[in-house]
Amino acid sequence: MSTQNSLFSGSIVALITPMNSHGCIDFDTLEKLVEYHIDAGTDAIVSVGTTGESATLSIEENVKVIEKTVELAKGRIPVIAGTGANATSEAIMMTKLLRDSGVAGCLSVVPYYNKPTQEGMYQHFKAIAECTDLPQILYNVPGRTGSDMKPETVARLAKIKNIIGIKEATGDVSRITEIKKLAGDDFIVLSGDDATGLEAMKLGAEGVISVTNNLAAKDMAEICHLARAGEFSKAEAINARLMALHHDLFVESNPIPVKWAAYRLGLIKSPFLRLPLTVLSESAQPKVEAALKTAGLL
Repeated sequence: MSTQNSLFSGSIVALITPMNSHGCIDFDTLEKLVEYHIDAGTDAIVSVGTTGESATLSIEENVKVIEKTVELAKGRIPVIAGTGANATSEAIMMTKLLRDSGVAGCLSVVPYYNKPTQEGMYQHFKAIAECTDLPQILYNVPGRTGSDMKPETVARLAKIKNIIGIKEATGDVSRITEIKKLAGDDFIVLSGDDATGLEAMKLGAEGVISVTNNLAAKDMAEICHLARAGEFSKAEAINARLMALHHDLFVESNPIPVKWAAYRLGLIKSPFLRLPLTVLSESAQPKVEAALKTAGLL
């Protein structure tokens, strides 16, 4: 793997965007979260992805949070910018706005709601890649977008120089092998599903872009680093303890549970999310709390 591509491997956090009870971004807490991940051994940060509430932040806020995260990181940890949109023109605009921001690369989601064809997806990502020199990581998450980018389309896109990898969040680990076979071993495949992340790494995924990492950063770093070293039995022992958390952080729509859990652990000051997302329901809170206890975090 090239030096550039090695920036995008291991334990990568899909970072929450902390807000106060009025919905304003809490930059003081953001600084604490960045330090928490650097201290824990997290390998990279995804700023303003799905877990970072990109959908309810304005373009200006998206850019501000990403730039602030880069500033706070001070070169100690790579920052990957969430730049996806379902309008190609908007995704291009976001990518261009971050050209000189210092981000290591961009994470760009399959267009949601408008359900493009495979050819439409190809042309969308090709147009974005051609507008920038920044490394591009594709993001396939059919459960949220309503569209599934097939491995054959990924392989076509892998031929474009600065499209270097994919976050594959179907939870279907057979996809890892298929994409590697079609796109080549140099193409980075990252799991976007915590529950199957370790299995994906056994099959050749370079790392995990993780929601659980927001809460159990040291454990997730250890799992990924052990897996990268081929020490799967040790990684499995830690991962088993986190499995309830991997599942129950999706008991309601992400990032509802992870924000409540981060608040419960004192990592953020408020569990606030912007509408249409609401704070974790009282009926779901005991389930998430139990998963935190099983994980050894409470």
